Amino acid sequence: MAREELIRLQKVLSQCGIASRRKSEELIERGAVKVNGKVAKIGDKVNPKKDKISVHNKKITYSSKPKYRYIMLNKPRGYVTTLSDEMGRKCVADLIKDVGTRVYPVGRLDRDSEGMLIFTNDGDFANTVMHPKKNIYKVYRVTVRPSIEDEQIEAIENGVEIDGRKTAPAQVRVITKQEGRVVLEIVLHEGRNREIRKMCEKLGLEVARLKRTAIGQVKMGMLKQGDWRDLTAEEVKKLSANPNPPKNQQF
Repeated sequence: MAREELIRLQKVLSQCGIASRRKSEELIERGAVKVNGKVAKIGDKVNPKKDKISVHNKKITYSSKPKYRYIMLNKPRGYVTTLSDEMGRKCVADLIKDVGTRVYPVGRLDRDSEGMLIFTNDGDFANTVMHPKKNIYKVYRVTVRPSIEDEQIEAIENGVEIDGRKTAPAQVRVITKQEGRVVLEIVLHEGRNREIRKMCEKLGLEVARLKRTAIGQVKMGMLKQGDWRDLTAEEVKKLSANPNPPKNQQF
């Protein structure tokens, strides 16, 4: 077999729409992937046209020219960002059953949050969007109670220490301020787990609602809750290019 025919196993899994390369490596480490009937290991290379590859004992089909899909979903509250759940909770997979192609989420939103989620079967695209070095900003509309002071806004903007590490600087804008509730727009430049909720908790703020409205230059717009649509070619290009937002940009 010619050396150039061999491809890293995690890349093949990514190209087949199984998961991103990072998640594919986790599948390999857990022993969920077999090549020609033998449990695979990290570092394995394969000839996807000849070798028989399976994940969880299900054979995968490889195409050198896969048809990629890029999906935007408006996730409602109450759904976990996973394709299956051992605890029987509602999964985002239930909302994209009619896509017609196996796709997986790029990043996540916690169960109590809502808004924009991206799905794809393009592993390279997923890596681009999720890679920390790309620093793709995300925009959230956050309702907090009972109110918010200038000092708390400045703390979020400058960084709050959570889990032993200070958060990256963020952008905060007050949209509406009423008695007992304030609606904020927060722009994050990193993707730490439950970051906004943890910052607010540290500052004594209750998060009543958290909705992601944009990822990079791509906005969710008027997409109805629970619905999905394909990204346009221009939107895919914007996410792949990922220029940083200009200062004082209004989202």
